Amino acid sequence: MEKDEIRRMQAKTPEQHFLRVLEKEFHYAPKVAQAVLEEAQAYLGGRPGQMKTGQIRVILTKYEAGHGRALCDTATTEAVWTVDAGREDRQVLQRHSRQELRRVRIQRLLSEALEQGAAATQEDLAQALHVSVRTIKRDCAALQAQGVYLPTRGNLRGIGRGQTHKAQIVGRWLEGETYDQIALYTHHSITCIQRYIQTFVRVVALHRQEFSEGQIALLVSKGRPLVREYLAVYGQHDTPACRERLAAQLQRLNGASENTQELQKGGR
Repeated sequence: MEKDEIRRMQAKTPEQHFLRVLEKEFHYAPKVAQAVLEEAQAYLGGRPGQMKTGQIRVILTKYEAGHGRALCDTATTEAVWTVDAGREDRQVLQRHSRQELRRVRIQRLLSEALEQGAAATQEDLAQALHVSVRTIKRDCAALQAQGVYLPTRGNLRGIGRGQTHKAQIVGRWLEGETYDQIALYTHHSITCIQRYIQTFVRVVALHRQEFSEGQIALLVSKGRPLVREYLAVYGQHDTPACRERLAAQLQRLNGASENTQELQKGGR
């Protein structure tokens, strides 16, 4: 990957936008703006290497570990799980029930495990969410009945036969549903839905620039499985209406990039 390409993509991050606001609108010196950003990140998201509030470390089976072996002989890895997403979870609870919040958390934990190269079992979920395995089984059955693909360790044998909740949410948006409609059906928070769609748009933009899956995963800070799934959704929704909806978001992304370049030129 060329250094200039990496530099252009890094300029589109929320962190760089925040720095530009501090420098251009509040007239902070670059070093002061950077210090403010780092302090804000420390308070809101934790310092590098630290977990955020609501996260835990868990030991899970590695994604590529085979089946049929004793647990002591199965390769494991450490993963970080967001058990409580703070404001996003509170939004879900305000609009729905504790049961629906738990089901949203199940989907989030399975997705986070997959992105970190791990595969979780229903027992892992039960332990993290402090409920019985029977409750998790009932929740998983209800989600699967709605057509939600859950990448548990047992289901990963047949990965590709279904879509995770992130892909389904993006697909619904491409087909014309509003954030409110998607939130009502999937029980996810609007903030969460917006984040999924923003990541999807960035993945598509990078794909159109002929970046590889690995490069895209690096630039959007997501795992390859999610990038691959988003690209599959992109290919499955190749209709005039979907292309038009996506084009509007891509134009906004490109517009932000052009503004960044103008600001950089002005600062030289």
